[in-house]
Amino acid sequence: MEFEIQNLDHVKIISLSGDLNANTAGEAETKLIQLIMGGNRKLIVDLEQLNYISSAGLRIFLAANKLVKKMDGEIRFCSLNRTVLEVFDISGFNMIFKFYPDQASAIQGFH
Repeated sequence: MEFEIQNLDHVKIISLSGDLNANTAGEAETKLIQLIMGGNRKLIVDLEQLNYISSAGLRIFLAANKLVKKMDGEIRFCSLNRTVLEVFDISGFNMIFKFYPDQASAIQGFH
Protein backbone atom coordinates (compact mmCIF):
# COMPACT_ATOMS: atom_id res chain seq x y z
CA MET A 1 0.00 0.00 0.00
CA GLU A 2 1.17 3.51 -0.85
CA PHE A 3 0.24 6.54 1.27
CA GLU A 4 0.79 9.99 -0.30
CA ILE A 5 -0.03 13.36 1.23
CA GLN A 6 -0.66 16.57 -0.70
CA ASN A 7 -1.13 20.02 0.79
CA LEU A 8 -3.74 22.15 -0.87
CA ASP A 9 -4.29 25.40 1.00
CA HIS A 10 -5.85 24.36 4.31
CA VAL A 11 -6.77 20.83 3.18
CA LYS A 12 -4.67 17.66 3.31
CA ILE A 13 -5.31 15.18 0.52
CA ILE A 14 -4.34 11.62 1.36
CA SER A 15 -4.10 9.27 -1.60
CA LEU A 16 -4.07 5.56 -0.88
CA SER A 17 -3.18 2.93 -3.45
CA GLY A 18 -2.90 -0.84 -3.37
CA ASP A 19 -4.59 -2.89 -0.64
CA LEU A 20 -5.67 -1.60 2.77
CA ASN A 21 -5.86 -4.71 4.92
CA ALA A 22 -4.68 -6.12 8.26
CA ASN A 23 -1.05 -6.00 7.07
CA THR A 24 -1.13 -2.35 5.98
CA ALA A 25 -3.78 -0.77 8.21
CA GLY A 26 -1.44 -0.10 11.15
CA GLU A 27 0.91 2.07 9.13
CA ALA A 28 -1.98 3.95 7.49
CA GLU A 29 -3.64 4.53 10.87
CA THR A 30 -0.41 5.88 12.37
CA LYS A 31 0.00 8.36 9.51
CA LEU A 32 -3.64 9.49 9.66
CA ILE A 33 -3.54 9.99 13.43
CA GLN A 34 -0.26 11.93 13.14
CA LEU A 35 -1.86 14.23 10.57
CA ILE A 36 -4.86 14.87 12.78
CA MET A 37 -2.81 15.34 15.95
CA GLY A 38 -0.64 17.76 13.98
CA GLY A 39 -3.64 20.07 13.68
CA ASN A 40 -4.97 18.98 10.29
CA ARG A 41 -8.75 18.99 10.58
CA LYS A 42 -9.74 19.05 6.91
CA LEU A 43 -8.85 15.76 5.27
CA ILE A 44 -9.76 14.31 1.92
CA VAL A 45 -9.00 10.65 1.37
CA ASP A 46 -8.64 9.87 -2.33
CA LEU A 47 -9.21 6.15 -2.92
CA GLU A 48 -9.04 6.13 -6.72
CA GLN A 49 -6.04 3.78 -6.69
CA LEU A 50 -7.18 1.62 -3.77
CA ASN A 51 -7.85 -1.91 -5.01
CA TYR A 52 -9.14 -3.49 -1.82
CA ILE A 53 -10.18 -2.55 1.72
CA SER A 54 -10.77 -4.99 4.57
CA SER A 55 -12.53 -4.49 7.90
CA ALA A 56 -9.15 -3.52 9.38
CA GLY A 57 -8.96 -0.72 6.84
CA LEU A 58 -12.48 0.43 7.62
CA ARG A 59 -11.67 0.55 11.33
CA ILE A 60 -8.83 3.04 10.86
CA PHE A 61 -11.22 5.46 9.20
CA LEU A 62 -13.68 5.13 12.09
CA ALA A 63 -10.91 5.84 14.61
CA ALA A 64 -9.61 8.79 12.59
CA ASN A 65 -13.12 10.17 12.18
CA LYS A 66 -13.78 10.00 15.91
CA LEU A 67 -10.56 11.91 16.59
CA VAL A 68 -11.02 14.56 13.90
CA LYS A 69 -14.63 15.23 14.97
CA LYS A 70 -13.40 16.03 18.50
CA MET A 71 -11.31 18.75 16.87
CA ASP A 72 -14.26 20.08 14.82
CA GLY A 73 -12.81 18.59 11.65
CA GLU A 74 -14.03 16.37 8.87
CA ILE A 75 -12.82 13.52 6.70
CA ARG A 76 -14.21 13.31 3.17
CA PHE A 77 -13.67 10.55 0.64
CA CYS A 78 -13.40 10.86 -3.12
CA SER A 79 -12.81 8.86 -6.28
CA LEU A 80 -13.84 5.46 -4.91
CA ASN A 81 -13.91 2.65 -7.42
CA ARG A 82 -16.95 0.39 -7.56
CA THR A 83 -15.43 -2.42 -5.46
CA VAL A 84 -14.32 -0.14 -2.62
CA LEU A 85 -17.58 1.83 -2.73
CA GLU A 86 -19.54 -1.42 -2.33
CA VAL A 87 -17.57 -2.27 0.82
CA PHE A 88 -18.31 1.19 2.25
CA ASP A 89 -22.01 0.85 1.37
CA ILE A 90 -22.37 -2.66 2.80
CA SER A 91 -20.67 -1.62 6.03
CA GLY A 92 -22.93 1.44 6.41
CA PHE A 93 -20.09 3.94 6.03
CA ASN A 94 -22.18 5.84 3.51
CA MET A 95 -24.22 6.98 6.53
CA ILE A 96 -21.11 8.21 8.39
CA PHE A 97 -18.93 9.81 5.73
CA LYS A 98 -19.40 12.05 2.73
CA PHE A 99 -18.34 10.73 -0.67
CA TYR A 100 -17.46 12.80 -3.72
CA PRO A 101 -16.74 11.84 -7.33
CA ASP A 102 -13.37 13.65 -7.42
CA GLN A 103 -10.96 15.83 -5.43
CA ALA A 104 -12.31 19.11 -6.78
CA SER A 105 -15.85 18.44 -5.59
CA ALA A 106 -14.58 17.13 -2.23
CA ILE A 107 -12.64 20.36 -1.66
CA GLN A 108 -15.67 22.57 -2.30
CA GLY A 109 -17.26 23.73 0.91
CA PHE A 110 -14.16 23.34 3.06
CA HIS A 111 -13.45 26.77 4.52
